[in-house]
Amino acid sequence: MLFTRVTKETNVHVKVSLDGTGSADYNTGIPSLDHMLEQLASHGLFDVYVKATGDTHIDDHHSNEDIALAIGTALLQALGDRKGINRFGHFTAPLDEAVIEVILDLFGRPHLSCGLSVPTTQVGTYDTQVICEILQLF
Repeated sequence: MLFTRVTKETNVHVKVSLDGTGSADYNTGIPSLDHMLEQLASHGLFDVYVKATGDTHIDDHHSNEDIALAIGTALLQALGDRKGINRFGHFTAPLDEAVIEVILDLFGRPHLSCGLSVPTTQVGTYDTQVICEILQLF
């Protein structure tokens, strides 16, 4: 499903294919977000296309928000009437210094519990304070 979001600060084009293979084609101007998109596609086994330009010369905030909103909207559209889709999903993955747990309900009850504790405000040039916010928008 293709979705475009254009604001004063950003221009975002997103395509999501649930019947994909886990490939990602992206250029957000935010290297850490590009990496997260690659991981989302790879582990979610769906295809994600994101091309975005934004006012990243000021900061990454607007781009992060609008990209998350656009991906969430494209995913919502791609789910359609949700026939043939398992309603609930659960996934846990041990990573280097963390354990990630995701529990999904795909039938219209949005909620996010983000127990993320990042000991620094930046990883490289990425503002870690926006992570829970973009997950909520997604």
